[in-house]
Amino acid sequence: MKAYQIKIELVDSKPLIWRRVIIPADVTFKRLHDTIQFAMDWWDSHLYEFEFPQEKLRITNDKDAYEAFKFYQKKFKGKTLTKHNDPHGFIARTLETVIRQPQTIKIDRYLEEYKTLTYIYDFGDDWQHQIKLEKIIAEYQFGYPTILEGEGACPPEDVGGIPGYEKFLRVWNDPKHPDHEEMHQWGESQHYRDFDIAFENNLLKTCLKIKTMK
Repeated sequence: MKAYQIKIELVDSKPLIWRRVIIPADVTFKRLHDTIQFAMDWWDSHLYEFEFPQEKLRITNDKDAYEAFKFYQKKFKGKTLTKHNDPHGFIARTLETVIRQPQTIKIDRYLEEYKTLTYIYDFGDDWQHQIKLEKIIAEYQFGYPTILEGEGACPPEDVGGIPGYEKFLRVWNDPKHPDHEEMHQWGESQHYRDFDIAFENNLLKTCLKIKTMK
């Protein structure tokens, strides 16, 4: 089957945390999200989105935002928004960007057209990832993604974004720091660990192995 070789980079991480992955082409953004989660070693416990400002499109699992968009889209279809029916411009802002659910739209056109996608995980910690298309593979023999290589441990969930992770690492790597032991206990409770390509590939194979990924 057709597939894509992509590189996933955690923006602003130093040293850069990244994964190189092959993913079947005929998949939805939900499956791309799943792949990123397993490959990076996130725990899929927060909201996420793929941004396409060029098309004023947002693909997200944020159900509240999606329901609000659908509600106002239906209510004001064919109507002109004015200061009378939208005095604060909230409805206009809500309808300005189309919101789609990730399980309803496939990645192929967007990845091939734009070559680089932005994926944000956890709107609080704001983990921004850059997804780069490196190569189109005509014949890929597996029905699940494969990690080819990568570097860097994934930050713990809820560590506080890049600034919080940098502070975490300073304490984690300093046995003389007064909070060192407590930080290790917390990090271990958050399953913080070194990148293990064999372990992550086994997760991808076990959890995402289906002939047609929806």
